[in-house]
Amino acid sequence: MCRRLIILMLIIAAAVPAFGQTDRKEVRQGNREFKKEAFQDAEIAYKKALLKDSLSNAASFNLGNTYYRMENYSEADRYYAAVSDSLDHAGHGAESYFNQGDSFLKQRNWQAAVEAFKNSLRRNPDDMDAKSNLAYAQKMLENEQQGGGGQNQDQNQNQDQNQDRQNQDQNNDQNQDNQDQQDQNQDQNQDNNDQNQDQQDQQNQQGQSGEQPKISPQAAQQMLQAIQEQEKQTQDKVNKEKALKAKSKQKDKNW
Repeated sequence: MCRRLIILMLIIAAAVPAFGQTDRKEVRQGNREFKKEAFQDAEIAYKKALLKDSLSNAASFNLGNTYYRMENYSEADRYYAAVSDSLDHAGHGAESYFNQGDSFLKQRNWQAAVEAFKNSLRRNPDDMDAKSNLAYAQKMLENEQQGGGGQNQDQNQNQDQNQDRQNQDQNNDQNQDNQDQQDQNQDQNQDNNDQNQDQQDQQNQQGQSGEQPKISPQAAQQMLQAIQEQEKQTQDKVNKEKALKAKSKQKDKNW
């Protein structure tokens, strides 16, 4: 549909003299902006053309296409309707009614879409796109007349899409919770490892420093006295041995 709109715009722009006395400069500027999808700039250009020639079919029809692409379908319908008869005489009525029908489909106006596509096919019976769109519009109109089947179908489709989004959100939340739990477990394990490492480092540091357990002053005094007593006994033994040795020498000398 988008490709068809652009081609039709170029045809109309090339045939400007047949449609009125509009200023070609503004229409061509609008077409360039439309091709770049700068629709607001295209709207301004076409409206400038209409200020110079309010009967410009090219500017009106292309402005309708611009509003269609901007999803302002009510404005698109207004400009399509304004030029349908004139374009019909110029040989472009089929395209005008086709675009009208497509706009009505967007608005779920099935009855108006059916009539628009029928008018398009009356002027171009070989248009397969118009036939396909007419069949779709008739089916949706039939469903609507039988109790809103078309609306129920759309509602069911929207409900399914919403349910899929909810399920996806729940899965994402569950995955995030699992990831958070894994991260928490990893953090706890890391804390335990750090604590064990600190204890091991502390033990190693104590072993390397060679520090001995502290003793009480009473125990230290007792140890000192024991050492002194042992030294005294040792000194006494040495003195006795010296005395015996001295006597032995003296005896030998006297002998």
